[in-house]
Parts: sequence; C-alpha cells; structure tokens
Amino acid sequence: MDSVIQALAELEQKVPATNTSHTASAWLLFAQDSGRHDLLHHFLLEGRTLQATKLDPQQLSPELLGLTKDVAQHGIRGRQEYGVVLAPDGSTVAVEPLLAGLEAGLQGHRVVHLPLDSTATPLEAGATFPDTGAVVSDVRATSPRLRDGPPDGTSAEVGAMPPNIRATDLDVKPTSPGVRLGSPDVPVTAPDVQASSPGAKARSPTTVDSLLVVTLARDLGLAFLQSPQTWSHSGLGTEGCWDQLSAPRTFTLLDSRASPVTMAFLNGALDGALLGDYLSRTPEPRPPLSNLLSQYYGAGVAGDSGLRSNFRRQNAAALTSAPTLTQQVWGALILLQRLEPTHPHLRGMSQEQLAEVATNATKEFTEAFLACPAIHPRCRWGAAPYRGSPRPLQLPLGFLYVHHTYVPAPPCRDFAHCAADMRSMQRFHQDTRGWDDIGYSFVIGSDGYVYEGRGWHWVGAHTLGHNSLGFGVAFVGNYTAELPAKAALHTVQDVLPGCAVRAGLLRPDYALLGHRQLVSTDCPGDALFNLLRTWPRFAANVKPRTARRASRRFKRKPPPKILPATDLQ
Repeated sequence: MDSVIQALAELEQKVPATNTSHTASAWLLFAQDSGRHDLLHHFLLEGRTLQATKLDPQQLSPELLGLTKDVAQHGIRGRQEYGVVLAPDGSTVAVEPLLAGLEAGLQGHRVVHLPLDSTATPLEAGATFPDTGAVVSDVRATSPRLRDGPPDGTSAEVGAMPPNIRATDLDVKPTSPGVRLGSPDVPVTAPDVQASSPGAKARSPTTVDSLLVVTLARDLGLAFLQSPQTWSHSGLGTEGCWDQLSAPRTFTLLDSRASPVTMAFLNGALDGALLGDYLSRTPEPRPPLSNLLSQYYGAGVAGDSGLRSNFRRQNAAALTSAPTLTQQVWGALILLQRLEPTHPHLRGMSQEQLAEVATNATKEFTEAFLACPAIHPRCRWGAAPYRGSPRPLQLPLGFLYVHHTYVPAPPCRDFAHCAADMRSMQRFHQDTRGWDDIGYSFVIGSDGYVYEGRGWHWVGAHTLGHNSLGFGVAFVGNYTAELPAKAALHTVQDVLPGCAVRAGLLRPDYALLGHRQLVSTDCPGDALFNLLRTWPRFAANVKPRTARRASRRFKRKPPPKILPATDLQ
C-alpha cells in the first residue's frame, strides 16, 4: 500500500492542485486505456473532469508507470490474484475498487434513475460516452443517511447523454448521505437481513447510487450470478498468501475455485465505499488522496481511530443496510443489462431472476462477511510449519474456551506487534513446550483482527483433556486486573461464535467457559473471568478449578518472562 500512496502523491504533483478529483480519475483512465473497457464505470463516473485529466505516459516516472499497470486492474489467473497490495494492517486490498470509490466520492453520490420501462434503445457494446455534465451541489446539511433507504436529492444539471439514452430515461442526481461510522470501542452490529430474505416482497429499484455500484454492488451481483457454488458460509470470498511479507510481490489464493469477489476485492471495495462516502461529505478543499490513504491505513482519518482499515467491516455495516444493498445490487444488474444487452450472464434474465440474485448475494455478503470477524490466515503472520500430523476435529463442537496469553502481557494494537506476538508464542509452544504448533485455535488482538492458530478444523493444545471438544480462543495480554478492548470482547462474545454457528462449526447450544473452570490455572485472569460470568453463554454450573488467586500472585512478583505451565494445557 505504501507504493500506491507514493504513486498518488506523485500524481497529485502532476494534476491541477485545485482539482483533487483528477488524481484517482487520471490513474484509472490511464490504466483502462490499455486494458478492459468498463461501460458501466464509464457511464456513471466519466465527465468533463475525467476527460481533462488524461496523462501523457512521458509525465510519469518508470516506477509509477509500472505500478499503474500492475495494480490498477484487478484479476485472477489460475490461483494468482493481481491488482492487490498488502496494507499496513495486514489485510490485502484490491486497488481498482478502492480507486473507483475515491473517484465516485469526489464527484459526489450520484443517484441515477433507471429506465425500467425499457422505452430507451439499449446501448451497443463499444459505444462512447460523452460528458454527462452533472453538477454536484452541496446537500450535506439536508441529506438522509444511506442506510435509511434509496437516497433522494435535488436534480442536477444534465448535459449531453450517451447515444440512444434520453435524459428522461437516465436522470443523474447528487446526494451525500451522512453516516455515523463505527468505533473500535463501540461495536456495530451486522445489517438486518430480514427485509432482504428470499421470502420478502421487494419493490423494483428505481435508482442506483454510483458509489455503491462501482465499488461493490455490480461485482457482488455478477460474481454470485456466475458462480454461486464458490461462496461458503465460513467467509465470503477467498483469502491468499504473499510470497513474502517484507517485500510482497506475488499473491496466491488458497482456493483454486475462488470467486472473482475475493477477500482482497471485498476489502478494496469497502475501503473505496467508506472513503468515497467520507470525501463526498467533506467540504472543499478536500485533503490530498495520498494523505487520506496514509491516515486510513494508519492511525485513523482526521484523528478518528474508528475510521481506519482495521474496522472496515464494522463501518460498512453502519454505512448501508441489507435492504438498501439488495436494491443497489439489483439496480446495478438492471443498469448493466441496459448498457450491455449481450452480456453473457445477463442476456435473457428476467426482473424476478435478477431480484433473486441480488437477494441471495446480499444475504451471503451480510451474513458470511460483514457479520464475521476479519481473520488473518497463518501465512499472514508468518507461522512456522506444523510439526507432525494434525488431528481433525469432529465438527460441530459444543464449547468455546476463553484464555489470556499472560505473556505477552501488553495488548497488541497493530499488525506488526500482533504478528510478532503470534510468532513468539508459536516458538515457545513448539520449542519449549514441545508441541506440534501454537496451542490456541484463534488469538484475538486489540487491532481489530483475529489471528488463526490451529483454526477451525484441527485439534488444539489449549485446554487439557478438552482440546477435542471445543475451540480455544485467547486474548493477547494479561487480564488479571484489566479488561481487553471492547471490540475484542465483542468479537469473542458475539461475532466469532455467531459466525461459527452459521457455518456449522459450533453447535447452536454451545457453552462458553473460562480456562480455569477445567484446568488448575489462573487463566484467563480475574478481571476477564469475572466479566465472562455475566455473558449469556457462560456455563455457570462448571466451578473454577483455580489453585491460587491470580490477583495475589500478581501482587507478590512481576510476571514471568515465559508462559506459565498452567496457562495452556
């Protein structure tokens, strides 16, 4: 991601300083000149400002020239995913939907009225798109929240329209919906999917929002339309591994049957939608895009630690509701069908069929992605190979066992420290304890991420005598006298087990226990254990087996330099 930010900074020096929107537009247009021709993107976003920013390749440095071609277009060939970069938070991000969101946000949320009556002649493939001439007015003070329903706004000026489409058929309007984004300490619940369930009665969409369409809705609908069998309830899209973390170049997907909407694409799409929404609500002069991305993939935009990439899922859940997203996916497919009537996956599709695709795609997205925690795979934190042969679990399991790591004692608050802690614990468990791998099933950082240990399918070494009966989940830190971050607690109490139940990995009637209830140990610390006792899933009928009070031991001597023998098995 650092290279992308540097490239944007160089572009910002080459375009007019008074028009920040040229930066993302120029990059996308330059890359698309030698690549695929995206009719929908051109129709929704290209106007006078974009046409005026076409760059001469001679203006770009060789490094920037290569980067624009390498990452500006997302694609999959075999198991290799292209157009993606590694972000500082450890997530992999597709650049194309990110840039599209920035461009849409800088132009304002444009609401396009759909030609549902089919009175207009369909566009032919390869048609050119003159300037739409949309003038985006400032409606921030009166605009409704996006999640409240299909946005509405005051009419924009409409100039020359694409050939064979009349102004009465496609009406462009601006809107800048407000949104209260999430915070790392104020968990946001997943969107309500009840209204978008298959049995719900939905009205045909009359508008689409260009920001949601170019970042997420169009690709979400098309991917589900093409390959619904590649989507799994354990997580939307497919993760992958970089060849190296220090200087990543090649990204290989973990599943050769990956949907085009991979985890990296979804990350880029959400980042583009969130930052686009932020830009649309920010008055002039807007911040340089390079600065905005540095903040978003760092400590937080404008000092807001909640508005950063670590919490993209929580913020996306606050940005739009499932019923609204269903309408946007449906509307995007309708518009694409009008623009490309010979599209192989849309030709002959009825409105009812498109509605069903949109409903199912949105349901999977909200339940299997937004409602699940972001989990860094083992390769992301640099795990050493498993020693020996792992034993498979007999799923679903009936218990969730909660631990604290004790050492490392400080919570890890960023990817670099959390990944280092994971490697340190694995070395201790393998080299000192003599175990095959890190003992925990999953480890919870204070950076907004879950780190895969032995994962969902292999027996761990976390709760002696019970390893095959439940998943062992550990908070990084010593929680004898204090509690983990609220977002981390929410992950263990609700998000992680809820996702596991939906995926058939954890029984619906599962019980939650502290480590000390089954093994003679002080784990997971007095403060954390006392909180666990108030959780609905806590198994109160199992009495603690702690031999000593952790608080007394903590007062007698400082924490040891290595993990206590009783902290795991």
